[in-house]
Amino acid sequence: MLRRVIYLGLQGNRGFYDRIHAATAGLHRADRNRLVCCGWQLGRLMAQRFGGRHSPDGSRPEAPAIPGDTAPANTFRGRQAYQSNIRAKLMFLVPLPLLLTGIGELRQGDAMGMVAELGGLGILLLAAWLLAEGLKAEAAYNARTVARPPAFPRKIAASCLTATGVFLVALGGMKGGLALALVTAVIAGGAHAFSFGIDPLRKKGLEGVSDFDTERVATAIEKAERLLSETLRAARGIGDRALEARVDTMAATARDMFRAVEQDPRDLSGARKFLGVYLRGARDATVKFSDLYSKTRDPQARADYESLLSDLENSFNAQRAAMLADNRTDLDVEIEVLRERLRRDGVSTT
Repeated sequence: MLRRVIYLGLQGNRGFYDRIHAATAGLHRADRNRLVCCGWQLGRLMAQRFGGRHSPDGSRPEAPAIPGDTAPANTFRGRQAYQSNIRAKLMFLVPLPLLLTGIGELRQGDAMGMVAELGGLGILLLAAWLLAEGLKAEAAYNARTVARPPAFPRKIAASCLTATGVFLVALGGMKGGLALALVTAVIAGGAHAFSFGIDPLRKKGLEGVSDFDTERVATAIEKAERLLSETLRAARGIGDRALEARVDTMAATARDMFRAVEQDPRDLSGARKFLGVYLRGARDATVKFSDLYSKTRDPQARADYESLLSDLENSFNAQRAAMLADNRTDLDVEIEVLRERLRRDGVSTT
């Protein structure tokens, strides 16, 4: 019934109103009126054609552009796609039957068996959590050009805890004996490490860059990423999707500058105030604005905060452009030096 009403609403002609009432004649008057109103409005809404600047007619007005931008802001720039590892999530479900067996041991009066079963359950759940965190840390490591290995090897610890949990369950809960428990634990830990791998153990940097410069860049970028994450977390408390999108755009611009610094560590000195002072100020301003705006919804405070975001975004873009210009100058110098050597060797150049 509702489908027919929506279809008639899609026709976009008020002459169909009588036909709608005829189609709903068997209903109570109040129910019929509600159904007609709902179906008509929904049909008319579905009949509206979407338009925008890139549509054929371009009829729908676009949102105002951010001051200083030369292209529409892409709020997804610099983000990494979320990778869902179903095997890692299953590691939270696999040990849950131990809860039932532990309760069964308790009902049978086997206290040691209960401790072994429930203790193994806790250890295996802790191993699953460490595995999930290790996969996140590995994804962040792979996404960056210059990075240090995780301070704590979570995936390796997860494999060791898996072996420990299986050993405890096999020894105390299933009464399998020490030898069988050790073999089962080794197999479980090895299978875990083989399936999920181990944590990155080496520093990652650019060829021709000293370890000292790589360490400086990695430390600075890690601190900047931490400040940026705190800013984004504070922005989630504003309760305004448009402002949250603006903060995401500013964060994407900042991360573009991070990647430029990673590509050329010589730019770190000039970018330190952007990586430290500016981002720290953005975090503090976002925390204070989130607290104020969630209570007062002050339009002037909103305008000032949007202006701050625009200034920060323009500053990050200008700094990144300056770093790229320096890289272009270095390239031109290298090309000219190579051409001069070719001329001295008697090779003609164009």
